Amino acid sequence: MRRSPSFLAGAVSAAAVLALALPAPALAADGDGGFTIKDPRITESSGLAASHLHPGIYWTHNDSDDGPYLYAVDSRTGETVATITMKGVGAPRDVEAISLGPDGDLYVGDIGDNLGGKWSYVWIYKLPEPKVLKDQTIRATQYVVKYADGPRNAEALMVHPKTGRVYIADKNEDGGHLYEGPARLSTSGANIFRSVAPIDLWVTDGAFSPDGEQLVVRGYFGGIAYAWNAGKLKRQGRLDVPLQRQGESVTYTPDGSKLMYGSEGKDSPVQPGSVPGGGSDSKSPSEGGGSASAGGSDGGMSSAAKGALAVAAVLVAGFGLKRLLRKS
Repeated sequence: MRRSPSFLAGAVSAAAVLALALPAPALAADGDGGFTIKDPRITESSGLAASHLHPGIYWTHNDSDDGPYLYAVDSRTGETVATITMKGVGAPRDVEAISLGPDGDLYVGDIGDNLGGKWSYVWIYKLPEPKVLKDQTIRATQYVVKYADGPRNAEALMVHPKTGRVYIADKNEDGGHLYEGPARLSTSGANIFRSVAPIDLWVTDGAFSPDGEQLVVRGYFGGIAYAWNAGKLKRQGRLDVPLQRQGESVTYTPDGSKLMYGSEGKDSPVQPGSVPGGGSDSKSPSEGGGSASAGGSDGGMSSAAKGALAVAAVLVAGFGLKRLLRKS
């Protein structure tokens, strides 16, 4: 997504310098140790979802006007092994998220709105995850989405792995909300999404754990983990989000033991992180949890980002970083 001029001019520029100075993730045998997306067509990877059918495969896409394409990336090599062209969805406007549902379908969120209210409706596309990885065209179902409290910009779409219900988190510098869709999406008329909980973060993506017990959301410089608690969010702790050029995506590994974080940019890295409160490689959650509305001491900033931002603060003074981390 094309970001606000103040953000692009300041925070991202500084983060890019710092991120490029950090070691690139090494390829692991199973891909869960991190990988680099090598496809030159993928320059604005904005969503990430671990395949249910193909071990080691992650689905991603560009945002904005790339077209109706999804890419299957092999995490063991970083290479694209299949390109899916969605049929029957018209011309996507700003595709920002992808998630897999319990029905085995891919849900694609054409939910971006850079002007925060330009479009009175947005779209969700649904298509079956292909059983064979090859370049192919697949017909998708298109759903119209409206928000009960008016148009807004969003980059995070999550499908609950048990109920199949779709959720969207809007993107707001001052903190946003989690929106709940109807129990089942319908092609007849608009699907109304209603606010159900505050999210104290400028959200660029989110994901449910495979067991449906945890929801994580990430931003450019931090993230938060919530216990799902039957939809009554309870804050568990901060995410150790790696510093990236423009952090746009997050997903769980299929076994739920790690989080994988993606970024926009050419040859963009996908980097692993621990899962607060669960997972075989997870660390214990940060102290100072509370309800979904409770403000964290650092807005969910990772420990790696804290050190880097100490330098970045000098570079981005005057560019609104205090707004980004409004509850520091």
